[in-house]
Order: sequence, then C-alpha cells, then structure tokens
Amino acid sequence: MIIDCHGHFTTTPPQVAEFRERQIAEYETTGRALKDPPPVTDEEIRNALEPNQLRLMKERGIDLTIFSPRALGMDHHRCNEEANTVWAEYCNDLIHRACLAFPDHLIGACQLPQAAGAAPRRAVLDELERCVLESGFVCANLNPDPSGGRWSDPPLADKNWWYPLYEKLVELNVPAMIHVSGSCNPHFNPVATHYINGDTTAFVQFLTSDIFKDFPTIKFIIPHGGGAVPYHWGRYRGIAQDMGLPVLEDSVLKNVYFDTCVYHQPGIDLLLEVIPDKNILFASETFGAVRGIDPMTNRAYDDTRRYIEESRESSPGKNRKIFFENALEAYPRLKEHPFFKNRLN
Repeated sequence: MIIDCHGHFTTTPPQVAEFRERQIAEYETTGRALKDPPPVTDEEIRNALEPNQLRLMKERGIDLTIFSPRALGMDHHRCNEEANTVWAEYCNDLIHRACLAFPDHLIGACQLPQAAGAAPRRAVLDELERCVLESGFVCANLNPDPSGGRWSDPPLADKNWWYPLYEKLVELNVPAMIHVSGSCNPHFNPVATHYINGDTTAFVQFLTSDIFKDFPTIKFIIPHGGGAVPYHWGRYRGIAQDMGLPVLEDSVLKNVYFDTCVYHQPGIDLLLEVIPDKNILFASETFGAVRGIDPMTNRAYDDTRRYIEESRESSPGKNRKIFFENALEAYPRLKEHPFFKNRLN
C-alpha cells in the first residue's frame, strides 16, 4: 500500500481557470464577487484525470492520493473573502466529484476561503466543516500567508487570529497541510521560492510558539520536504537550545510531518537521515511544480517513490512507515473512509 499525501487537481478543464480570471477582473473593476461558476461535466473530470494523475499513479504503483485543488490557483491574495468563498466551494466540489468518480484512488483535502486581511472565521470554518462532514475530506490546505508574499497577516502563533481555526481542526480531527499559494512579490517565484519560504517560516513559528502546548493533538504537514528545515536542522536545534526551548523531538515533532516532495536523490537521502521515520509522509505532488525528465537519470523528477526505495537510508520497515503507516496517524479520518474500512477490517 502506498499513499501519496500531496496531490493537486492541476488539470482542471479550461473553464475553471477562466472563471477565476473573470472573477478577479470583476473584483478589481467593481469590488463585487462574481458568482455562478460554469458547469463541469463528469466526463470532463474523468478526461482531465485518467490520462494524467490516474495514469501516473498506476504506472508508479501509488494506490491512493490525498487530492486537493490546485495550490497556485487558491489565489487568496487576489480577491476578498466573499469571492474566495465562491471560488473555494467551486474547487472543493470538483475535488469531491473527482473522489466520487475514482473512490479507490482519490480522497479529498480542501481549499479554505482565506483572504488577505481577513481572520479565518465563519466562512473558513463553515467550508472546512462542510468538506469534512459532508464530502468526507480528510485534510485542509492552510495558507500561512494569504497576502501572497507580503506576510502582512499575523504569524501562525497569533491566538486571536488563528486559534479559532485550530479549534475547528481539532474538533473535526483533521490535520492541515501548510501550503502557500501565488506570490504578488516579484522577488519570490511562487513554486521555486515562495513555497519553500512558507514551509520554512511555518516550521520556525511552530518552534517558537505555544501552539502545541495549547493544542497537543493538532497535526500539521509541511510539504516539499519541509523547505529548508532538514538542511538546517542543526541551526534550528541550536536556536531552540539558545532560547531555552525543549528539544525539537519534544516540542515540534509530536505534531508535525514532512512530505517527500523533494526531486533529487541527495535531497531524499538527507530528509530520511535527518528527520525521524515516524515524521515522514510519502508524496509526489503529481502533477505539480516539476513535470520534466531529469537528464542526469532519464527519470521523472517527481517520481519520488524511486528516490525512497533507492536511498542509502532505505529499509523495509522505514519504507512501510513512509509509504503507508504514518499516513494513518497523520490523517485520523483515513481509517474511517470506505477505502480503508474495506481493507483494514
């Protein structure tokens, strides 16, 4: 069994992205939230997935993907909360329909209707609850910077801003994957820089805050191998020590997981060497930021299963945890999903 914890619907039919562009244009021109997104047929959803994500899953031996809307398309910095709620509901409904079409391959994770300058309150909490309780989603993508590279909202440790969302995550027993979206800052390429900045920034905010004291059961996934974190593990251990904080294994790693969206062998080797086995989740982000073939190996950059199996740190026990067992701990609702009820009983 192999579970990919990080997949996005990056191949939606063209009218989906076209609607968002019209929505952004309407908001920038009039300040109004354009509603009534265009229909997408079941056939269009199948045609978007079968030759793309589903094909690669089968070729690479991946059984199940936790599937969410396109991260770059969340666009939290582009409109207000009203428009972003329409957009999030539309994208999440497409994910739900994809999961219904392919129930043995896809399980949903939701986009939240965040907006720059708007604390995550009723609109965000309602959409999270709808997706989990009505659509069977097992995770939410949480953007720590809805301003798109300005970082103008409060840090993740701000109790007045973020804690109501954490309370809802704990109540629903679902984790959040830290995932920024687009960047309006010309210094930060979205997928090459802003994503890695977001991952690293979130980890440091976890390290230096009381979030896990206040929410001892909450769980977060930091994607893209944790950004810069594994490479600078000694720096963060030292900072925690200098600040008089508990060691990372006690203060952060009881609540945080790192995924394997790292697209070369030395990077995976480092991740598996530095981060404990129990804190690593298999992921490929297919189709995601990198879609080409590595000329040094003649393999797809994002075929991350090969890196794990061929790592100098690989072992059957470690691989079993990374590919399957850890996901059942990180995503508690997975065990209740029909896919697993039929296999674990």
